[in-house]
Amino acid sequence: MSKVGNLNCIYKNPNEPIEARIKDLLSRMTLKEKAGQMTQIERSVATPSAIKDFCIGSILSGGGSGPFENALPSDWANMVDGFQKSSLESRLGVPLIYGIDAVHGNNSVYGATIFPHNVGLGATRDADLAQRIGVATALEVRASGIHYTFAPCVAVSRDPRWGRCYESYSENTEIVRKMTSIVSGLQGQPPEGHPRGYPFVAGRNNIIACAKHFVGDGGTEKGVNEANTILSYDDLERIHIEPYLDCISQGVSTIMASYSSWSGRKVHGDRFLLTEVLKDKLGFKGFVISDWEGLDRLSQPHGSNYHYCISSAINAGIDMVMVPFRYESFIEYLTFLVESGEIPIARIDDAVERILRVKFAAGLFEFPFTDASLLDRVGCKAHRDLAREAVRKSLVLLKNGKDPNKPFLPLNKNAKRILVAGTHADDLGYQCGGWTATWHGSSGPITIGTTILDAIKEAVGVETEVIYERYPSIDTMKCKDISFAIVVVGEGPYAEFTGDNSELVIPFNGADIISSVTDRIPTLVILISGRPLILESWLLEKIDALVAAWLPGSEGAGITDVVFGDHDFKGSLPVTWFRRVEDLPTHAVDNSYDPLFPLGFGLRYTKENSID
Repeated sequence: MSKVGNLNCIYKNPNEPIEARIKDLLSRMTLKEKAGQMTQIERSVATPSAIKDFCIGSILSGGGSGPFENALPSDWANMVDGFQKSSLESRLGVPLIYGIDAVHGNNSVYGATIFPHNVGLGATRDADLAQRIGVATALEVRASGIHYTFAPCVAVSRDPRWGRCYESYSENTEIVRKMTSIVSGLQGQPPEGHPRGYPFVAGRNNIIACAKHFVGDGGTEKGVNEANTILSYDDLERIHIEPYLDCISQGVSTIMASYSSWSGRKVHGDRFLLTEVLKDKLGFKGFVISDWEGLDRLSQPHGSNYHYCISSAINAGIDMVMVPFRYESFIEYLTFLVESGEIPIARIDDAVERILRVKFAAGLFEFPFTDASLLDRVGCKAHRDLAREAVRKSLVLLKNGKDPNKPFLPLNKNAKRILVAGTHADDLGYQCGGWTATWHGSSGPITIGTTILDAIKEAVGVETEVIYERYPSIDTMKCKDISFAIVVVGEGPYAEFTGDNSELVIPFNGADIISSVTDRIPTLVILISGRPLILESWLLEKIDALVAAWLPGSEGAGITDVVFGDHDFKGSLPVTWFRRVEDLPTHAVDNSYDPLFPLGFGLRYTKENSID
């Protein structure tokens, strides 16, 4: 079949209303082409023939899946443009959407600016900052040829044992709602009068956003990833659904379904939540996307009854399916289910209309390819300065001096000799955490940035000696004239279920490193983690000053900006710092609330301390 020409082709005319273009294009599509539009495949199986022959609607990069290791933004752009070229060569020439998990900057692309993870941004309480980070992230993503990010995560994390705790801005719904301003940064600010619930993408400097994971993913029992959230609907709405209202009001284009269950019902197959609540009650007009192989989880073993999985999910309200590999089987099954009447054609048309609505709103028909002029924005100084600002504002000072009248911080830049120690002082990968370069993240120089040790060396005076030992020896700690020590410890990188943790102790013998140094030298401890960790009273008593730095990303100098006194602390705890794992979950509204540090706690140098 030949491609449809431009003559009298409403859907190719940018001057026509979006809904008219959708109607025209939909009327021209075969069932196979509609099924293809509902299919998102992984880049590793995206051959030119597959894209053209099946009219594939979207391609994604899974965590760590790129053109090659340490590929530059231009390499990514060339790859995505190659896929897009194949898409435009299909019969109808429908452009594809390329998606990636740009969850704290364009974190899969080497050299991109890596911002603090969401838990750190939640500590800032700064909606304007989140919006500006969205703007910068969108520019760096579009420079790489990519149109779509699976962000923001607007989960309300109710238990730090959850392996995705750091992807949540807070355990408090109102704080999460405030930080959804990142949507307007990513997509652009909708004009006054923009229809509520209708997808909005301002232009070529913006990207399609995705609020996730609908809904209740942060409220599972004991914080187990993908498990069951047991709440009444009223509580589900009050705690977990509220942030989606803010995203929808900002024109968020897509929403991702949660792997988790609500009161025993898998959300991917829950028509009440996905259709009756999200689409009908909340008025969401964009498309609902599944999570990675999310349909497969509707049967046990995963995907064993694929016929049932597809029928349940599509009829429940899933519009685009992150397959990501067995796309031929998915399209074959989906086509059969429609032809046999198990899935109504009206449901397929609704799904494809929603997908096309986002594509038209994003301007992909007019501008399907990369704007190469954006390439110099990736990792630029302005974006790194913004990330450094975010780090400064995210730091939470938990302790400052053993005597309240004798603060330990700020540190003296001109001290004669400083000991820097700990597993995380000189490790950019640990500093960035999961979803950096790869899915789980890793240690070492995985991207371009400034470690905390590098930042310390840059911050101190020229006559100050900085001694660094990952695990300091007794002889080193006995060295004369060490004014103070900075010990940086914390969690290794993790993502999703690999981060589920029922113990929450400081890994890599972190407590032992702290103890050995504090026994001999006045010490600032900087904790790098995606959540609160256990701080035994005996250990806390030894520490002179303690800073929760979360997962700060690529700009370690944001930490030295504050601990050496150039800026005051501004961060407040976005989550409760618990005393014992046995106390979890614990929240500020509980009658038995007895935290080590309450939600909202944060000390300051010069002004009133924070307990909001």
